[in-house]
Amino acid sequence: MPNYDDLKKRAKDALDTIADVSVEAYKIAEEKAKVLAKRAKLNAEITREKGMIRRAKINIGAAYYELHKDDPEADLQQLCDEITASHDLIAAKQRELEELKKGFTTCDTDAEECDCTQASDDEDCECECPAPDDDAGECACPLTEDEEPKV
Repeated sequence: MPNYDDLKKRAKDALDTIADVSVEAYKIAEEKAKVLAKRAKLNAEITREKGMIRRAKINIGAAYYELHKDDPEADLQQLCDEITASHDLIAAKQRELEELKKGFTTCDTDAEECDCTQASDDEDCECECPAPDDDAGECACPLTEDEEPKV
């Protein structure tokens, strides 16, 4: 039967071994964490640089378009035409939006009859109704609380 001192020595040796293994594992984990942090930093820097390249290319393209939109090189003609067509479409849609805005003003839903001339200055307005047809300043859609605006 092992004596107490022998058992104590084995336990101390086992604890020393565990401590040594733990220190080694800590060092390995520390090195791996350093490598992973460095990799993450490098990946972030690469991503940032790629973003800078993308923005520079966009700026180059915008500058080229502005300089050569009327007479681009043959291989860039289609792209310039597409951009010009998109600009024209956007302008047309913005004009259409402005026309729609002119036809409608806001008014207070709690009013028995909408008074669009006063309501257009009121920030608490919640409904939209057609602009007044006459100079009286009244909307074409008097609303009650449960009615929808007439469009």
